[in-house]
Amino acid sequence: MWSGPRNISTAMMRSWENRPDTQVVDEPFYAYYLDQTRSPHPGFEEVMASQSHDYQQVACELTEGECHSTIEYQKHMTHHMLDGVDLCWTAPLKHCFLIRDPAQVVASYTNSRGVCSVEDIGIIRQAELYKKISEISGQDIPVLDSNDVQNSPEEILGKLCDRFELPFLDSMLNWPSGPRDSDGVWAKHWYRNVERSTGFNPYAPKVVALDDIQLEVVNQVQPYYDRLYKIRIS
Repeated sequence: MWSGPRNISTAMMRSWENRPDTQVVDEPFYAYYLDQTRSPHPGFEEVMASQSHDYQQVACELTEGECHSTIEYQKHMTHHMLDGVDLCWTAPLKHCFLIRDPAQVVASYTNSRGVCSVEDIGIIRQAELYKKISEISGQDIPVLDSNDVQNSPEEILGKLCDRFELPFLDSMLNWPSGPRDSDGVWAKHWYRNVERSTGFNPYAPKVVALDDIQLEVVNQVQPYYDRLYKIRIS
């Protein structure tokens, strides 16, 4: 699952982890990304100590490592895939892209971290990756919009499961509240809301007030979001 931050990506991971046939992997390239960019994320040192920084080692583990369940659900952040990385490891995997309205993403990200750049939210990179991974994998990759998932989780997840020739399970709609052993060490900085959740909450439209700097970020990424939004499962 290829997502940007602040995009119900962790709730989606909870949904899949609540299946009895699925194990999950939480943002396995986070330490690689921080090592390369030195971006001052919350819990920088803890993240660096918790994962391999070696891109190829992580990619090998994701494709050839031991899996103890029928399905392995990998949660990836698009901004972790820096320009020039080798994406050949994605060829044998099944992919999905999770998108969210840029104004909502910018507002949520700024509220969590205090700042928000085009690079931070990975929406442009998401459109680039969609094209590249589609070519590499030969897959007609499904796209989900987070608001659609929140408003019609059974319908949208059911259609996604159909695309992957998997049974939809009711257990994907609800999960126990609280943290998970599978969560990255960064959970305490980013996962407070999802730890209180027990399912997908319906999206409630609201006015998002953005300053000029935030609006400029939205304006730069909006066309890339729109491109993926047009082909989403609805």
